[in-house]
Amino acid sequence: MAGRIEDYALIGDMQTAALVCRDGTVDWLCLPRFDSHAIFAGLLGTEEHGFWRLGPAYAPDQEPPTAARRRYRGDSLILESEWDTQRGTVRVTDFMPPRDGAPQVIRIVEGVSGRVPMRSELRMRFSYGRVVPWVHKHEGRTVAVAGPDSVWFDTSVETYGKSLTTYSDFTVAPGERIAFTISWEPSHKEPPPLPEPEQSLEATEDFWRDWVDHCTYHGPYREAVVRSLITLKALTYAPTGGIVAAPTTSLPEDIGGVRNWDYRYTWLRDAAITLSSLLRTGYREEARAWREWLLRAVAGDPENLQIMYGIAGERELGEAELDWLPGYENSAPVRVGNGAAHQLQLDVYGEVTEALHLAHMTGLARNDYASLLQLKLIRYLEGHWQEPDEGIWEVRGPRRHFVHSKVMAWVAVDRTIKLIESGDADGPLERWQELREEIHRDVCEKGYDKERNTFTQSYGSRELDASLLLIPQVGFLPPDDKRVIGTIEAIQRELSTPDGFILRYPTEGDDEGVDGLPGDEGAFLACSFWMADDLAMIGRVDEARRLFEKLLSLRNDLGLLAEEWDPRLQRQVGNFPQAFSHVPLIDTALRLTASGAYGG
Repeated sequence: MAGRIEDYALIGDMQTAALVCRDGTVDWLCLPRFDSHAIFAGLLGTEEHGFWRLGPAYAPDQEPPTAARRRYRGDSLILESEWDTQRGTVRVTDFMPPRDGAPQVIRIVEGVSGRVPMRSELRMRFSYGRVVPWVHKHEGRTVAVAGPDSVWFDTSVETYGKSLTTYSDFTVAPGERIAFTISWEPSHKEPPPLPEPEQSLEATEDFWRDWVDHCTYHGPYREAVVRSLITLKALTYAPTGGIVAAPTTSLPEDIGGVRNWDYRYTWLRDAAITLSSLLRTGYREEARAWREWLLRAVAGDPENLQIMYGIAGERELGEAELDWLPGYENSAPVRVGNGAAHQLQLDVYGEVTEALHLAHMTGLARNDYASLLQLKLIRYLEGHWQEPDEGIWEVRGPRRHFVHSKVMAWVAVDRTIKLIESGDADGPLERWQELREEIHRDVCEKGYDKERNTFTQSYGSRELDASLLLIPQVGFLPPDDKRVIGTIEAIQRELSTPDGFILRYPTEGDDEGVDGLPGDEGAFLACSFWMADDLAMIGRVDEARRLFEKLLSLRNDLGLLAEEWDPRLQRQVGNFPQAFSHVPLIDTALRLTASGAYGG
């Protein structure tokens, strides 16, 4: 069985990523891209669906030993895991070099003390564990081939095959270093060059050191912020600038349930808020690359703006179920693709416009088409903002007039008005000023419950929604407005878990709720960070800091967060690691630092 979600470490090369468990097992890896088929899918099934374990040898009737210690090497994505055994101590260094050719996973075994018996078990299964490749030797190298894919396995120690698995048994002595590498190449091409593990390690460390040096944040939460920034960089698809929401699919929001989705795509919302965090911490090149990706993806058709695209801007992301995979801890179905791609989510127009506005305000080189796109988006909104939609949470129930969607439509118009007022675009200023006022008035009249002094999830509803916490953050109303304070306090009362974290909205257990799905889910970490932000904005800074630091304590030992926290099971749930959790962590750290609301 796969480990707990928080037991995994992330390694990656800005084109794909792997998850490495505490016992030295790579249980998830898609090659050559984030959204490619997995060659190790044990995370969503069993060992029969592919894995690569490297660690101290163990008896057949025992569980693989877990590392006594693990860490990232400095501010990098180079993982170091150490085992203490009766024979001595051994270290395994795992990383993926930023790509300059074939994608590679490199694992270097190093003897620390004693002489430690080790074993590598490599079971490649292509097409998400469904296809057993043809494994054979080619000029002294081991290669696995299936259809269009080939994976080359290189090491200096002897290997042998057994039960459709490639094994290496060896002993490592103090100071000895033994490398293992897998490299992907299209099967019709020549073999990839022989790897150079030590040179690649040095180059990878240099890359991350140089990248982190650009960070402009030096506040008290720097460790958490830098680790989150590294994670966001790892989720960026370097060739195009697209940013995936997470490198995994179908890690459940509800263990054993059906809330399992494929997050290996670029949500405009997630990518836009990621862009904002990168800009505020000094990463202008990533912001420029994302803006270029956006302009290519939307092309000349903003009226048909999708909420998500493939990492190269693909539009067709058809959803399918992989019925041969039992799912993480039997959470089925396992899905690939995402049927929400063609939903109407009006808030996306606001997030994209806000991101373009921030890029403009921070001095990113002007792009005339970006300004033109912004104007086209508002012209579309003029005729559609009054429609019901599926909202920020991609409900699969009926469309509604979600308050957050209307608020973000207001944001889109407001930021575009500011662009025109600055003289950097031309548009019907007076007409759009009237539109801005109309949307604002509509929300305050139809989305606000006077009796309870709170905004509601949708027009005519009594339900609450944590996305309402964004109302003061986007400037729709000032933080000291009684309606804002009332909404914050209502969400604290009605959507808090016993340990103080925030749910997105009420769910109905076995019955279908507003999202059209049965089952419950954990506390949504982004919403909990939003609550900390709001508390700071209304002057409750000590409470905000306590909540923020409590949220930091939920990170795993490597500083990584999934999408949600299950308060019943006291564990992370959802796809991992999740950009939509790490972005608000950065934003809240910046806000608390600016307010002086931190201990010490």
